[in-house]
Amino acid sequence: MRANLSKDYHCTFSIERFGTFLMTLIPFDDRDGWIWMNGDFVPWRDAKVHVLTHGLHYGSCVFEGERLYNGEIFKLTPHTKRLFRSAEILEMEIPFTVEEIDAACKATVAKMGFENAYIRPVAFRGPEQMGVAAQQTRTHVAIAAWEWPSYFDPEVKRKGIRLMPAPYIRPAPNMAPTEAKAAGLYMICTLSKHAAERAGYADAMMLDYRGYVAEATGANIFFVRDGVIYTPTPDCFLNGLTRQTVIDLARSRGFTVEETHIRPEELATFSECFITGSAAEVTPVSEIGAYHFTPGNLSLSLMEDYSLLVRGELKL
Repeated sequence: MRANLSKDYHCTFSIERFGTFLMTLIPFDDRDGWIWMNGDFVPWRDAKVHVLTHGLHYGSCVFEGERLYNGEIFKLTPHTKRLFRSAEILEMEIPFTVEEIDAACKATVAKMGFENAYIRPVAFRGPEQMGVAAQQTRTHVAIAAWEWPSYFDPEVKRKGIRLMPAPYIRPAPNMAPTEAKAAGLYMICTLSKHAAERAGYADAMMLDYRGYVAEATGANIFFVRDGVIYTPTPDCFLNGLTRQTVIDLARSRGFTVEETHIRPEELATFSECFITGSAAEVTPVSEIGAYHFTPGNLSLSLMEDYSLLVRGELKL
């Protein structure tokens, strides 16, 4: 494989990150390793489902995104409990206990030999029945792990990423099961993310069905004004575990955090902005469409605090 990289690209990517970047170019169905499926480990390339799997056709699938830091999965049990809650909302019964899934996640990263990694547990309706009705399907569960550094390069994060307004909005709670981390709810996120990348942005900011600021395509969002942190009320999108952690970190530092409805025009009144998620971790934002922000001490300190916390170097 020949990489055509500019001089600037070489400067901003470490050798370690470049190796991980090359790994992301390898198709996810053609890798070495093991995936936990329904209670057993199978070789990575053999971890397959049938084309007539219900979850593929009708979105009957829930998942989690977790990170392993220095050999420990951050907030493992809260993630597993949310997986079960998401499955319950979609009327899927996971045929394992929370403790068994926790143990399987730990066993997966151990079998892969990872100390730092991303973990993806997923539960989905199988091929036992095809059609909108799914009463006879089984719930299948799989867990995969791979090496994946922070979603954005550290130097890019410190400067702040650029977002654009998303072409789609988050649905109302009576339009979709918005409390579930369900695969089908991410279709509009994918389309919005693609639109942003085509336009030269890193991501998109989505509004909710009422016109309030909601979140980015895969991360929660925060703003700063006069030393006070504001974040949208999570009443039609996920109250992310990273979001909750960052709120706790901010309050432990003495900052006031207000959960409130935010109108798009209010963005002009904020000085800082950042997003949070298991993949994005804490990432400052420099621009959302016509609105500009400067990653400041508050955003950068929370980014550093979160990095220390997940690696066990800081306690809440």
